[in-house]
Amino acid sequence: MSDAAAAVAPSSLAQSAAPSRLQAAGAERKARARAAMLEGPIVSTLVRMALPTIGVMIAQTAVGIAETYYVGFLGTDALAGVALVFPIFMLMATTSNGGLGSGVASAVARAIGAGRQQDADALVFHSIVVAIVCGALFTGGILWAGPALYGALGGRDASLVAALDYSDILFSGAIAVWIVNLLAAALRGSGNVKVPALVTLVGAIVMIPISPALIFGFGPIPRLGIAGAGVAFNLYYVGALFVMLRYMRSGRSGLTLTVTPLQGRLFADILKVGLPTAFNAVQTNLCVILVTGAVGLFGTAALAGYGTASRLDYVLIPILFGLSSAVLTMVGINVGAGQGARARHIAWISMLVGAGLTGAIGIAAALLPTLWVGLFTHDPEVMAAGAPYLRIVGPFYAFYGVGFVMSFAAQGAGKTLWPTIAVSFRLAVAAGGSWIAVAAFGGTMTTLTWIVAASFVAYALLSAGVMLQRAAWAPKAP
Repeated sequence: MSDAAAAVAPSSLAQSAAPSRLQAAGAERKARARAAMLEGPIVSTLVRMALPTIGVMIAQTAVGIAETYYVGFLGTDALAGVALVFPIFMLMATTSNGGLGSGVASAVARAIGAGRQQDADALVFHSIVVAIVCGALFTGGILWAGPALYGALGGRDASLVAALDYSDILFSGAIAVWIVNLLAAALRGSGNVKVPALVTLVGAIVMIPISPALIFGFGPIPRLGIAGAGVAFNLYYVGALFVMLRYMRSGRSGLTLTVTPLQGRLFADILKVGLPTAFNAVQTNLCVILVTGAVGLFGTAALAGYGTASRLDYVLIPILFGLSSAVLTMVGINVGAGQGARARHIAWISMLVGAGLTGAIGIAAALLPTLWVGLFTHDPEVMAAGAPYLRIVGPFYAFYGVGFVMSFAAQGAGKTLWPTIAVSFRLAVAAGGSWIAVAAFGGTMTTLTWIVAASFVAYALLSAGVMLQRAAWAPKAP
């Protein structure tokens, strides 16, 4: 060997050994997480997996609440514009996180539970392909249909202009949102909840000062108004995209991102859970959109009041999503490993935890509704429209928790029938009932609110139907 070769060889060996050590550490971490889910105590394992996601999702939601607070200073029309866009944005968020994201997490969890590591790794690249397609569809669709959509929901004049200013910027970054959310879902499916949580937390911390600076202007930063909220959001997701891609390529995650040949069976493994769940997410947000449209019949103040009050419904989502993502992973890995009875027990315990958390929040909101609505506005008309919603719907939040958790447990088991039935029935009750009551029979906002509360009860009862379906908890073939 030449002197030059001898000098280079140790360095080359050290460089090649580094990825191996990182991959070994990732594999060891994944093995420990798998063992805890298959053999460890259920409650403590559930809490340990759920808390990081719950914590940072709450932080991310707090950023959204803060943005609504900032936008409130721009006036009632801007607040109404955000209320129009918000359910459409949540459609994208829930479709990517809890819809197709659940399909990704479920597929990865079942592959790892069955010991199919090569498939688990390949599912990461397949997820990115799905994300690019879906993100492009959202961007193109909203830019094309936004004016007609927000107009149909009750947007008029200044409120419609505000909605479009916000929406056009927000949805231009849809591809980055989809990739980040599906990569995070893959990590959660493998039992790695800390890294997705950390990325979200850092982004939330960064957005808190950036968002008002872009909305109102600061130093050399121009005042962008309501569009500034969308710019801040996109800046966060583009940064998160580069961080997640680099991490997944490093081998430290226990899942490795590499370009692999596309396989129909892996797409099918994602989509057999992801498509029905995404359909459920579409129905859930369609329910909100249609109810928002019914509220729009009462005028701009009612729309702003309902939008601010019902945003608390969405505050429940990060709490339930953090809990339910852990449930999905634990159920999926146990079902994949042939431990159906333990998977079913996990689902029961998780359902009680979810009902307790959301029930406590709902009761507090019902007792102090003006405390929440008053965060965003002091307009008497808006307050009068928003507070009664929380007084009536708040006590029924526990039912929403039951339905949400049981839907994710079913997804982990690879079963989506009962969740789909539950969401469809909720759509029929809440949206259909609201429009019939208001448009055909002259119902009031109080009538509409009681219909929404009844839809939560129907959602819970039907979602729990999967617990009666014993075949859902049987071992799955590799």
